[in-house]
Amino acid sequence: MAVPPEPEVVARGRLPKLSIMQKSLLFLFLFSSFFGFSQKKLDKLLKAHNTESIPYIYIEDLKSYPSDIILLDARESKEYATSHLKDAIPVGYDFFNMDSVLPKLPDKDSKIVVYCSLGIRSEDIAEKLKKAGYKNIFNLYGGIFEWKNNNLKVYNLKEQETDSVHTFNKDWSKWLKKGIKIYE
Repeated sequence: MAVPPEPEVVARGRLPKLSIMQKSLLFLFLFSSFFGFSQKKLDKLLKAHNTESIPYIYIEDLKSYPSDIILLDARESKEYATSHLKDAIPVGYDFFNMDSVLPKLPDKDSKIVVYCSLGIRSEDIAEKLKKAGYKNIFNLYGGIFEWKNNNLKVYNLKEQETDSVHTFNKDWSKWLKKGIKIYE
């Protein structure tokens, strides 16, 4: 009578052999856990800094945006110069001036998306626009960092595609997972 083979057992530090399906499921679990955890951390950061008085627009919704959306970059000029979203208008943050922005936004019903690095400074600028009477204002959730983390294109001052993103400083650079981190 033949002895049936013994089931694989983890012994002496060896792991059992995994089938391709098991490996795929393990990879999928680890991959989704990592990004789910990262997303929760970003949610927590934004909740700590934002009032959510301006609705978010998410990358998935904006990446196929129509040409009539106005993009405003609420970062400083050196950040914008390193990279920005295509056709974005730089408005700054520290030296934001409503009088210089108003001529660029003549229609108060225009759909406006304001972004910065992560979505914190952009909420402040969006609130100022809202107080000035603009009605369709959105804050880009996760800002240019999430845009780049989703493998979407950013452009330099020559309007050429670049992988560089100004991350403001080393501490904030941890939120940029893809691309080349630039900071002083």
